[in-house]
Amino acid sequence: MRATRREGHAARYRRPGGPWDVGTLDALTRAGRSGGLSVVDGAERLDAPALDLRVASLAGGLRRLGVRRGAVVAWQLPNWWETVVLYRACWRLGAVAAPLHHQAGGDEVARMVEVLRPAVTFSGPGLPLAEVTPSTPVRGAGSRSGLAGLPAGPPVDVSPARGADVALVLFTSGSTGEPKGVLHTHRGLAAKMVQMVGVHGLGPRDVSLMPLPMAHVSGLLNGLLVPAAAGMTTVLMERWDPSVGLARIEGEGVSFMVGPPTLFDGLMATDGFTPERVGSLRLLSTGAMGVSTAFVTEASARLGARVKRTYGATEIPTITTSEADDPLDKGRDTDGHALGDGVVRTVDPATGRDVDPGAVGEVWFRGPEMFAGYLDVEATRRAVTRGWFRTGDLGRLDEGWLRIVGRLKDVIIRGGENISPAEVERVLVEHPSVRQAVVVGYPDDRVGERVAAFVVSDDDFDLGSCREWFADRRVARFKVPERVVRLPSIPLLPAGKPDLARLRRQAVASS
Repeated sequence: MRATRREGHAARYRRPGGPWDVGTLDALTRAGRSGGLSVVDGAERLDAPALDLRVASLAGGLRRLGVRRGAVVAWQLPNWWETVVLYRACWRLGAVAAPLHHQAGGDEVARMVEVLRPAVTFSGPGLPLAEVTPSTPVRGAGSRSGLAGLPAGPPVDVSPARGADVALVLFTSGSTGEPKGVLHTHRGLAAKMVQMVGVHGLGPRDVSLMPLPMAHVSGLLNGLLVPAAAGMTTVLMERWDPSVGLARIEGEGVSFMVGPPTLFDGLMATDGFTPERVGSLRLLSTGAMGVSTAFVTEASARLGARVKRTYGATEIPTITTSEADDPLDKGRDTDGHALGDGVVRTVDPATGRDVDPGAVGEVWFRGPEMFAGYLDVEATRRAVTRGWFRTGDLGRLDEGWLRIVGRLKDVIIRGGENISPAEVERVLVEHPSVRQAVVVGYPDDRVGERVAAFVVSDDDFDLGSCREWFADRRVARFKVPERVVRLPSIPLLPAGKPDLARLRRQAVASS
């Protein structure tokens, strides 16, 4: 049984030699232990020494522009090598990196800039940031000479940053409201990146493929931080294209990938896919609400790699996952366990008391990788209770192993009965024809809300098929979807999550 004791826990990771007692400069701006990070960006290939020279030079250029410790540097770029250099140059100066998602629109970017008040900004061609505020262009017409538009200066090798300094502002996807700026410190990021190298069992011979935006916590962690700590090569993609991804895996010998099930489904369905072409894959980590056992089983078999479930958030990059020596069935059937000094609880949100093992409760977390708060102080107070982050997710915790079952605010209330969308989605994806499923509620005058299911399926799957399947599975009648819409693909937000707001609007429009 995994320990879940909470007394004195915060003090343990603050102790000398604990997770926070790390060399911040080495962790965030240099190699963690194994020779340094190498980057592949299309035809551009930067080994560790070349990358470090560009980081040192850009740090000098930023310092010439007046950037000092604590100043904010914002950019809106795709997954380019310049993004990697910008992150590390900021940390070399003790500045705060503030990446904006490259798909964020003009109004959203304007609100982000207003709260960030950056000292310097950089923008790719045609992206809204350049229209919102004066920005240095990167790879665009009129870019300055030097590092593809990035300023250069006398190399900077020593960072003034302290462990408790804010290193990063990441904005949440904003699927349920205004984006929130999430603050992470140097020591929190350093602790997480070093930990995950051991958790995943990665080393210098591994190669990571990263199509997820590095303005998203998963893209940053697994495309930059973890590879740097392991001395790996990271292969960047501007956007996910399954056929291009397949070629990258084969050509670069990719062994490690992270992404939602939709990414791997697309890979396995693309023309030209064969197990031999992905033979280098060793470990895949997947996370999304309602990841199914069936998906993990199929992906493991067809991709010939270990596939495991992982649960995290912008506020806590990895809340739970399984480790290299954990049983394979736990990585398939659960969302994993807390790592190191992290602690997970499942709590009755009304009372703040732990629920019984195996009962559903809100997931609370505390640990060294936890965010330092939001830009909005009031939002921080609502989200954090006595040092515990209230995730808003519902889960079952049994002997330390967590299963996420839904979102607290996404519960569908039909005729007084509470329905978890994730639970209904799991039943749907167990059907042999259904590859993906997203369930939302839509308003109804008589029963409050009804259940709509959006599915991607290999064969016809309609309301009649759905009812028959749920009846065979002996699922409570009130949980059976009352509207089934078959889609060629599930609409996604820039961070790769289903666009629930759009699906709710579609359910209302078709009701």
